[in-house]
Amino acid sequence: MQTSEAIEVQLGGVPARRRREKRIRRFFFAAAATSVIISIAIVGSLAGEAWTFISNVDLGGLTDIGWFPRRGIFDLSTLFVGTLTVAGIAMAVAAPLGLGSAIYLSEYATPRTRRVLKPTLELLAGIPSVVLGFFALTFITPSVLRPIFGDQVVGFNMLAAGIGVGILTIPLVASVSEDALRAVPRSLREASYGLGATRMATSIRVVFPAAVSGVVASLIIAFSRAVGETMVVALAAGATGGSLFGWNVFEPGQTMTAAMAALAIGSDQVRGDDYAFQSLFFLGLLLFFVTLVLNVMSERFVRRFRQRY
Repeated sequence: MQTSEAIEVQLGGVPARRRREKRIRRFFFAAAATSVIISIAIVGSLAGEAWTFISNVDLGGLTDIGWFPRRGIFDLSTLFVGTLTVAGIAMAVAAPLGLGSAIYLSEYATPRTRRVLKPTLELLAGIPSVVLGFFALTFITPSVLRPIFGDQVVGFNMLAAGIGVGILTIPLVASVSEDALRAVPRSLREASYGLGATRMATSIRVVFPAAVSGVVASLIIAFSRAVGETMVVALAAGATGGSLFGWNVFEPGQTMTAAMAALAIGSDQVRGDDYAFQSLFFLGLLLFFVTLVLNVMSERFVRRFRQRY
């Protein structure tokens, strides 16, 4: 008859194995805790100077004619409009192209074609953003936009910047959406084909709705990526010294990330208004919370609408 110690060894493993499992668990816990600590440290490093800015600046001055921090003009609406405009143009480019690529790779492409096209598509994600910024400045504006819209397109404009950011986010939308589409069980496709549906009808009316949680999550993540892009906007949209409030996509504009880069680049001391330096921390804190909210929205949407098979 087995003793209780022998039964415990059989159920829990030998002591050496349990100690090894505890060490591995502690290591993974430390890795997860480190990421949380880093996030808290980022917020802590931004909060102090951000509070200095917001407590010393006239709140009425946060809605002014534009964003010119070196002159003490801090119109946040200019940056929000510029950020949303560029991100919206980027999603208008990335969403249809990325989703179309994902549906083709998942439902139409042969295995051999997929092995060639998917790495090629993901290669776009490896292109440095500064290269896409120069591409938007030297090709998209003079060779694509001006022949269509004429002289109303100036050399630096938000439309070219948005298209450049959209090209940058296409692989993100395509890769995440394609993984979500391929996760749909093949039995659903076979049932649709058995009812006489075409491949297009199956893709659009069966597979896509079944993977909608992953598809929407990819779009939210891509939008967050577009909001956080810096170099493409800084190069293609201009407005390095500041920007007037405006919705015209054919003219220069400013986003939150590009405003931070334009204000801090080239020197370790930000010169200008007394609180120009603190405005960098305030914008950084705003960006942190904007991306946090977008990621939380993505996670909640996936958990709520994810279908289990």
